[in-house]
Amino acid sequence: MPAIIGITMGLRRIDTGEGETSGYAIRPTYLRMVEAVGAGPVLLPPVAGEAIPALLDRLDALILSGGGDVAPDRYRGTPHPTVYGVDSARDEFEIALARAAADRRLPTLCICRGIQVMNVAFGGTLIEDIPYRAPGALNHNVDGDGAYHPQHPVTISPGSSTAGVLGVTGLEVNSIHHQAVDLLGAGLIATAHAPDGIVEALEPTDLAWPMWAVQWHPEYLGPSDEPSLRLFAALATAAGE
Repeated sequence: MPAIIGITMGLRRIDTGEGETSGYAIRPTYLRMVEAVGAGPVLLPPVAGEAIPALLDRLDALILSGGGDVAPDRYRGTPHPTVYGVDSARDEFEIALARAAADRRLPTLCICRGIQVMNVAFGGTLIEDIPYRAPGALNHNVDGDGAYHPQHPVTISPGSSTAGVLGVTGLEVNSIHHQAVDLLGAGLIATAHAPDGIVEALEPTDLAWPMWAVQWHPEYLGPSDEPSLRLFAALATAAGE
């Protein structure tokens, strides 16, 4: 049987044809990447904390997906006018998922918002808005068609698990975020940086836990991008072990 990989979902506006409502959804790019590495995706809307152990019992791996911002009060941050898409239910669910995944050493891939959730889950903090906190930084929030194309280089620590999985110590990535990891959470190390010093990847100090967290969106770059495919393939391989 293929590995079953759970993917968290974000709250979005949905046009039903009879008006707008809101519901949990995920971009199909995640599904295509999971299927491209021979695994089966399962979608995870927020559920109550007591349901998480039973949920994880049914999964072989986890993806913390991209989306809106983590509420600043989750990491002792200062509210900023650019903070958007805060969903308290999703924050609570994903932070609990991250901690439970660590306890189980469940193979986990964190993407964009996901790297920030993972850092916050272990006591780390975030840069609430990169242009505000680091006015000389690169433009990290290139949306539209730019989301599907590399925008800036990233340097990866040689010898890190991240470098081993991607097969390179440097690559060009897309960039669709205005927040970033600041102070590192307990048990996490930064393994990649942009030229301006912004953290672009994390991994755990616990070498027995296959967890990779990246600030960019490998699923947007697609299966034809070898490093992106290698990242998802590593997750699927770890899920099958």
